[in-house]
Amino acid sequence: MKTSDYVKVILNELSEHLSAIQDEQAEHLVTSILSAQKVFVAGAGRSGLMGKSFAMRLTHIGVKAYVIGETNTPSFTEEDLLIVGSGSGRTESLLVLAKKAKAIGGKVAAFTLSPESPLADLSDEVILLSGAPKDQQDGNHHTIQPMGSLFEQSLLLTYDAVILRLMEIKELDTHTMYGHHANLE
Repeated sequence: MKTSDYVKVILNELSEHLSAIQDEQAEHLVTSILSAQKVFVAGAGRSGLMGKSFAMRLTHIGVKAYVIGETNTPSFTEEDLLIVGSGSGRTESLLVLAKKAKAIGGKVAAFTLSPESPLADLSDEVILLSGAPKDQQDGNHHTIQPMGSLFEQSLLLTYDAVILRLMEIKELDTHTMYGHHANLE
């Protein structure tokens, strides 16, 4: 297959899997983001990179957003929200973060493929994404893409859709967002 053919297959997979997003789950997350004092984002590996891009966009729309593990990340409080992206919902380092956030009294939201995972059990809100697990052994979903690519891409697109919903509510557009964009580049 040519590269352009692979792109078409990837886009078809994304279109098929993202049509299963439950708007009610996403709306709950939007409400939680708007009511949180600060939003913290976590993920491991490529899911973590998707989370970093989400935190950046949250900052661009005026939300106090932080990435867990960065040197400028402040303390988490009971007024805050931790958003975790984990396809399996079983990544140990992310479970430790979710448990600690709950012990502090804050809220936890999880993006995952697995509604019965330990992360889903710990979370106040679960946003289920459809897709193939990283090992591609379990479930009914299949992909030509390696490892967790389908989940990671779905995560990024869903994060961007949440940003668009927040922009709509806050009556923002791209031009007004530049007031929060880095200007020393």
